[in-house]
Amino acid sequence: MSKLIAFAAIQGGYKVVSQVEGELEKTLQSYDASTKVEFPNTGYFLPVIYSLTGLKVETLEDMRKPLEFARKLLPPHIKGKHHLPFLGPLLDAGMAAILAYEIREALRIVKDPDFYYPHEDPDIENGKIWLGPADDVVLRKRGVEFVDGSAPGFAAIVGAAPSPEIAKNIVEEYQKRNLYIFCAAQHRGISIIDQLLEADVQVGWNTRIVPFGPDISSAVFALGFANRAALAFGGLQPGDYKKILKYNKDRIFAFVNALGDIGTEWGVAAAGCVNWGFPTLADTDIPEILPTGICTYEHVVANVPHDEIVQRSVEVRGLKVQVSQIDIPCSFGPAYEGERVRGKDLHSQMGGGKTQCTELAKMADMKEIEDGKVEVVGKDVPDISEGDTLPLGIYVQIAGREFQADFEPILERQIHHLINYIQGVMHIGQRDISWIRVSKAAVEKGFTLKDIGVVLHAKMHQDFGKVLDKIQVTLYTKKDDVAKMTERAKAEYKQRDERVENMKDEDVEIYYSCTLCQSFAPNHVCSVSPERTGLCGAYNWMDCKASYEINPTGPNQPIKKGEVIDPRLGQWKGVNEFVKQASRGAVEGYNFYSIVYDPMTTCGCCECIAAVLPTCNGVMTVNREYTGDTPCGMKFTTLAGVMGGGAKSPGFVGHSKFNITQRKFIRGDGPPDMDEGGLLRIVWMPKMLKEEIKDRIDSRAKELGLPDFYDKIADETVGTTEEEVMEFLKEKDHPALKLESVVG
Repeated sequence: MSKLIAFAAIQGGYKVVSQVEGELEKTLQSYDASTKVEFPNTGYFLPVIYSLTGLKVETLEDMRKPLEFARKLLPPHIKGKHHLPFLGPLLDAGMAAILAYEIREALRIVKDPDFYYPHEDPDIENGKIWLGPADDVVLRKRGVEFVDGSAPGFAAIVGAAPSPEIAKNIVEEYQKRNLYIFCAAQHRGISIIDQLLEADVQVGWNTRIVPFGPDISSAVFALGFANRAALAFGGLQPGDYKKILKYNKDRIFAFVNALGDIGTEWGVAAAGCVNWGFPTLADTDIPEILPTGICTYEHVVANVPHDEIVQRSVEVRGLKVQVSQIDIPCSFGPAYEGERVRGKDLHSQMGGGKTQCTELAKMADMKEIEDGKVEVVGKDVPDISEGDTLPLGIYVQIAGREFQADFEPILERQIHHLINYIQGVMHIGQRDISWIRVSKAAVEKGFTLKDIGVVLHAKMHQDFGKVLDKIQVTLYTKKDDVAKMTERAKAEYKQRDERVENMKDEDVEIYYSCTLCQSFAPNHVCSVSPERTGLCGAYNWMDCKASYEINPTGPNQPIKKGEVIDPRLGQWKGVNEFVKQASRGAVEGYNFYSIVYDPMTTCGCCECIAAVLPTCNGVMTVNREYTGDTPCGMKFTTLAGVMGGGAKSPGFVGHSKFNITQRKFIRGDGPPDMDEGGLLRIVWMPKMLKEEIKDRIDSRAKELGLPDFYDKIADETVGTTEEEVMEFLKEKDHPALKLESVVG
């Protein structure tokens, strides 16, 4: 090992520890020693210090012990011609600096509590770029991805690339490999985050590009995140540093890219990362540490060209990553699933109330279709101008020796997240209320609607190859063709839904989860029972059952109901336990059959949102396609924005259209003497929705002894305020007026 790098790292350790000791003493001159110290919204004190030493830093005075610990770690200085035959002193110096860096960052937060912006996405417009340490909500959501393999590791990038274009290329290559990119420090006053923003790259936890902080000390947040994951998901105990560091080496495939000039403070940070088994690769001429020892292969590698640094980093870390080689011009992978296409970035869109957008997957005869055939019938995105819209029908035909008609909705629902995997393309909704937004950047790269078909063909083969042999995709953009396909699709949807028509929740002991929408609604866990279809309307209980049979590790997991807590509101012990686990502790549980008392969480893909109208003693509901005003004072888009991210909001709840006429729809808020009368609380809904489900309303109302109930429901032709609706209800003698108060 080079004496030069050992000398620089050990000198750097002394420098950093001494500087932070001085910063602490200076801070104690202005603040009381009992001043509280913490990383906001975290439960791990200062996580690197706590996890490795067991020391709890809760006040400024508490910082003295870990600094004393760091001081004792510093090895003797390198003198004369002596060389270091092993890494021990280098690792100790690096660890001392890492502990000091964490104290420096905690001091920063004491002196400037608003320096960091602890959210999932930065507030760029207001200059709040740096997110700082991940709070516990982010840890629960993102940390588990390092356990289940959906995020194999992270690239910690410090400094800046020679240009924004190079920075963008490096980061996008890591995204393709599903890695997180943790960013810190600056090179000559510029950070890689500055460069990415200049290149119009979205940064934040949702795109896996995390701007931790502007200084090299901010890189400690990446190590803190890794250690907290080891404590939370690895079952390890604070102070057991050997197991924690080994866990990270074996389970968290991370490495450092140092872009720019490396001084002693960067050098000692790199030495510190080696303790975790995380190697450093630099684009400059620095002394190398090539022999193996702590890291899987090399420890420090220099002069790595920018167009090779991604692949070389993955190789040096020993990370086995498969890149999805799908022949489309845009990058592709789960890293893009949470990406939004906002107004200023929008080129064109399909659906979303602007046009009709429908999706249908159907079983086909093996001889009828050609595997891999993708056809666009009508105009494509390059044929229209910026700001234009297109109708769209996505028709997927599937054939296979093991394929069954029951599998159709499962494959159909895959369209949602597979389209979201395309960089620059956003998909919301399902069935005949889908909404696709295409960014200008995607069009500039050459994106066309045909690429959707290419993705669906490739990924469905990869993910469901056991049950299918052929896939053919047709994309219709002519209005008449889309209308015909939509008419057919609605008949198919109706037939699927009616398969569970006569089933009751009491008939089964197993419900099913659906977590497909967690990329946009991280706390949302949809529970699907025979009498409560999925909020999106695409999955009923039988669909989820079939999905689990195809993919036992997928998003539709069985839920054992367990002990009944409240049969009227619809709450079970087993469901609550599952929801708490699947939401990573964010949601303790909920009721299936109530809008008032602990209702189910809501995602952005729900078909409808219901809201209590207290003055009318009832409930309104509004469907996604309706764009007008509603009596609750909010349009659908506003309601979805308020609660569609996975919120549990008493007085509001998302649901499917079909659920409105299921027997247990908001039963807990219905007449106490009528076990299945929640429908009678409905006092308003858009005319289009009312007409769409008229037959089902009439049938259900007849069962309830009110055959004329359909005419008692107000719509926008009556009014869009509670006062206007109330007058109508009185005139029609609506049954809700005679019920006990809906708000208790």
